[in-house]
Amino acid sequence: MVKTENPPKQAFYDFYLDEHQNIACRRLHFAGSSFGLLGLAKSVKTGSAKPLVKGIAAGYACAWVGHFFFEKNKPASFKFPLKSFVSDFRMYSDVLRGNLSLRDRKFDKAR
Repeated sequence: MVKTENPPKQAFYDFYLDEHQNIACRRLHFAGSSFGLLGLAKSVKTGSAKPLVKGIAAGYACAWVGHFFFEKNKPASFKFPLKSFVSDFRMYSDVLRGNLSLRDRKFDKAR
């Protein structure tokens, strides 16, 4: 079997997961992404951008608290905003599908 290198998207996602080892940080990211999605849904429903802005602000606040106080690192969004945004929702999806745990990393299946 020939081993090939990971495609760039997977390599960044592996880096992204390394930056999210702390369970409290993951939980805060999940909550923040949920706030962002709820804000998007409410914005679509009402036709107002205000809920979206509030959802994005709440989402980033949760993520940054997770990084600064629990993970003790800088958010990847400071250097890689688009890749981080995409990876955050990939992580969100992995949690929903049961591939990443919000209880204990020993239950992770994403790697």
